This record gives sequence, structure tokens and C-alpha cells, in this order.
Amino acid sequence: MMRNILIAFMFCASTAAAAQQATSGPGGELRVLDKVTGIITDLSLTRGESGRVGSLEVKLIDCRYPTSNPSGDAFAELTVTYRDNPEPIFSGWMIASAPALNAMDHPRYDVWALRCMTS
Repeated sequence: MMRNILIAFMFCASTAAAAQQATSGPGGELRVLDKVTGIITDLSLTRGESGRVGSLEVKLIDCRYPTSNPSGDAFAELTVTYRDNPEPIFSGWMIASAPALNAMDHPRYDVWALRCMTS
């Protein structure tokens, strides 16, 4: 809970400080690591689309990037479920430049945002 508040504060503060506006891209690119097998899988998802890697389902809700710098940092809002359990194991924003700031805590999988699609 506290981490989510800190992320929201940092997002708002950094956006306000830089006087930047964010644009929602049509999709985003995510990376999934299976820590048991060592296999890395990249997912390209459009907004609202889900992708499956092993027992993990990742849904991209939104992907935002700085309007003035489309190749800049990506902010991806995700919902991640495990083994068809309706309760998500992660739901929130991930920041591409700081994946550990709001990381998904799972013994087998790591997920992080790479970039937003800009067109």
C-alpha cells in the first residue's frame, strides 16, 4: 500500500516538475522471466489485451509515455494472474526505468515493462 502511494507521488512529482504530459500508446512491450527455466519471453500487447506465459496471464491496461519524448520512459498499468486464479498476483503501474520500484513479487516469474508503442 505504502509503495503504491510512493509510486503515485513520484509519478505526479516527476511529471509536474518536468511539466510533462503523458500520452497513452496503443500498446506496450513487456518482458517475462521464468526463474525456474531461465526462459525470457517478450510480449507485445495492445491496450486491453492479455498474453500468457506458462501459468501466468498478463493484461496490459494502459501504457503511457512522455508526450514530448515518445522514446522516453514507459509507465505500464498491468494486471497479472496466476493459474487462472481470478485474484491478481499483481495489479498496478510498472515503470520501465525503475522496475524494482513496484515489482511483482512471485517465486517463479518476474515481469517488467520495456517500452510503449507510439503508433
